[in-house]
Amino acid sequence: MPRVRKGAARHQAKKRILKSVKGHRGAPGRLYRLAKEATARAAVNARIDRRRRKRDFRAMWITRLSAACQQRGIRYSQFINNCKKANIGLNRKMLSEIAIDDPQGFDAIVETSKTA
Repeated sequence: MPRVRKGAARHQAKKRILKSVKGHRGAPGRLYRLAKEATARAAVNARIDRRRRKRDFRAMWITRLSAACQQRGIRYSQFINNCKKANIGLNRKMLSEIAIDDPQGFDAIVETSKTA
């Protein structure tokens, strides 16, 4: 039985790894072994940052809402609590968009929540 060599497949795999680190500075952008390590590290960070992005957006929406509530003389925590009591089913993303794009509509939501 002849021995099977992995020449073409190995070359393709190396090309794929080196292509994925294109743009990296220094040795990881050129050397295969370091490129493999950089790819693994990049994959880990990409996974972490996909979670972090959700966190960052929620923090931004809360900051926007807090500022909008402060202008209307109510604390953010009170506003959210009142919204839950009034069964206002809008999430923080939608509330922050309304606060930016439609201030009168946000005023109406604040008044509705205060009465609850």
